[in-house]
Amino acid sequence: MATVELTIAGRRHELACRDGEEAHLRGIAAMVDAKANEAARSMGGMSEARQMLFAALMMADELNDARAAAARAAAAPPETDPAIIDVVEWMAGRIEQLSALIDTAPSPAGAPPADPVVDAPPSRVETSPDSA
Repeated sequence: MATVELTIAGRRHELACRDGEEAHLRGIAAMVDAKANEAARSMGGMSEARQMLFAALMMADELNDARAAAARAAAAPPETDPAIIDVVEWMAGRIEQLSALIDTAPSPAGAPPADPVVDAPPSRVETSPDSA
């Protein structure tokens, strides 16, 4: 076990932590110290217990806001890449062209229809030579 000395709201505290966690503990202690100092500046003249209470409430409020934002982000549908929309629209048009060819194709006894001129996919989409 390691021992870390921390200063929060002007008071020194000595805490034990697992080896290797000293930097993490100092970092989160600095966050608490900053909130405690913010509480003291904004409220002034309060007891240490009340200062820590306000610091804890401010940190809990920030955590609550972060959790709510994360929940909203998780619930929002992902954005669709415009290039994918272009390809899907091109494919839908190509399917309609092929459907029209099938509908107008001569009977099996007649000559096969000529190959249609095929539009290239949208230019923003890269295609490999194998997929062309």
